[in-house]
Amino acid sequence: MGHTCFFIGHRETSDSIFPALVQAVERHITEYGVTEFIVGHYGNFDRLAARAVLKAKERHPQVTLFLLLPYHPADRPIPAPEGFDGTFYPPGMERVPKRAAIVRANRYMADHCDFLIAYAWHPASNARELVDYAQARGTVQVDNLWDHSS
Repeated sequence: MGHTCFFIGHRETSDSIFPALVQAVERHITEYGVTEFIVGHYGNFDRLAARAVLKAKERHPQVTLFLLLPYHPADRPIPAPEGFDGTFYPPGMERVPKRAAIVRANRYMADHCDFLIAYAWHPASNARELVDYAQARGTVQVDNLWDHSS
């Protein structure tokens, strides 16, 4: 059975991080046995992460890519983008207030994935808080690409 990897990063992330994302995705597939990637869709980091996985799927057809849905699909239907294998709505999210849905969905993923590829540096951001949370739990291997870029 393969492992799951989630992505978290700042929405204003520069395209210049793309080569590092491609390398990180490849490493997670070939060295860590990741076969499932889950990504959000609310900023440039998410777009870049999805592009990196789609590129990897050309070489590794066994890899799957799912779009994380923070809002119930009945309320905000979002079809899986081209190249994605589907969407994922975390269980138990139905009662979460809409203003907290993205943060709660991300927290669910941090609690249920094996690996987290991040690009987070703003100390007062939800992305950075999720990275800190995942590192403190110690059950998820976190690769914060920001740490390698400075």
